[in-house]
Amino acid sequence: MLKTLAIENYRSLRSLVVPLGRLNIVKGLNGSGKSNLYKALRLLADTAAGSVVSSLAREGGLNSTMWAGPEKLSRDMRAGRVPVQGTSRNEPVRLKLGYAGEHFGYSISMGLPAPSNSAFALDPEIKRECIWSGPEYRPERVLVDRTGPLVRARTDKGWKTLAEGLRLFETIFVQIADPDRTPEVLLVRESIRSWRFYDQLRTDVDSPCRIPQLGTRTPVLSHDGGDLAAALQTIIEMGDPDAVAASIAAAFPGASLEIATQPDGRFAIEFHQHGLLRPLSGSELSDGTLRYLLWVAALLTPRPPLMMVLNEPETSLHPNLLPPLAELIIKAAETTQVWVVTHSPALISGLQRYPGAHLIELQKELGQTQVSGQNRLDRPFWRWAD
Repeated sequence: MLKTLAIENYRSLRSLVVPLGRLNIVKGLNGSGKSNLYKALRLLADTAAGSVVSSLAREGGLNSTMWAGPEKLSRDMRAGRVPVQGTSRNEPVRLKLGYAGEHFGYSISMGLPAPSNSAFALDPEIKRECIWSGPEYRPERVLVDRTGPLVRARTDKGWKTLAEGLRLFETIFVQIADPDRTPEVLLVRESIRSWRFYDQLRTDVDSPCRIPQLGTRTPVLSHDGGDLAAALQTIIEMGDPDAVAASIAAAFPGASLEIATQPDGRFAIEFHQHGLLRPLSGSELSDGTLRYLLWVAALLTPRPPLMMVLNEPETSLHPNLLPPLAELIIKAAETTQVWVVTHSPALISGLQRYPGAHLIELQKELGQTQVSGQNRLDRPFWRWAD
């Protein structure tokens, strides 16, 4: 489980260190930085897929995503006695992402390359990467250390150079994942790859989950929910069918769900409701009903990830569906670490029934996102590698 998340110089996240629990609830006013925190977590996940540089490019590049304020805010600036203004920089401009878990921690630092004639001169370069053991970074705990193109690993006999010419646009997870020489890289990479994000579940009229789809065993719902029927049937056969039935009954009293298999191998939703003479197909369901079924499939997965991140799961749901959704999320938190980014007070209230619920309220001061109520003593220990 992740214990701490740290971000520096990403959009409004000038310097944020967030303590984490089993079930994390992120709330805040519009513009407080919730989306930036979510995007930063996705960027951290992209390091394991080798796509962090391209993901930054899609956001407008490093110049567009970097903290736009001054390097430091003086006391006078914070008190409003002088205007916020820039000063000469004393440190290199770096975008930094990192986390500390129970067994391993990882951090990455990216910056702009030196001026060149390359057509890719705006691509960020990876300046530093580290993997360490334990929940806190300390130099004596570093297992793998990358500085630019040079990578070293700690061995019983001291430091050993693994590579001297790494490509600066790819992470160590892409170039150094060797189970014999660096098992730590492989372990951290696979743990990050297991993180699951849901923020694009589709319920529009053209959504693939509304019509029968060819189905195979689907223990993990796709990011857009297009394989909903197959995912639900997989839970019914391989997972917890009673939990599926209970979740539907709690949200829609008297209703039940069946997955029909057609002769050509297509799977279709059949939603039975009290008083109707025939089941409703996926194309007939309301956006709210369909979205709730998508959350049932995502949260009752028979293959839980190490971490699941839900971005505004209350979207399109009637207030009456929020208590059963909260119960679904709480059940998922029994087997996986969960993040919920939400605007809904009703959903937050339902989730706080969970004993391990950890509320993270964000606020913005002088353009900088901060954890509400966090002072220096509350801020978790964090130290960057450079």
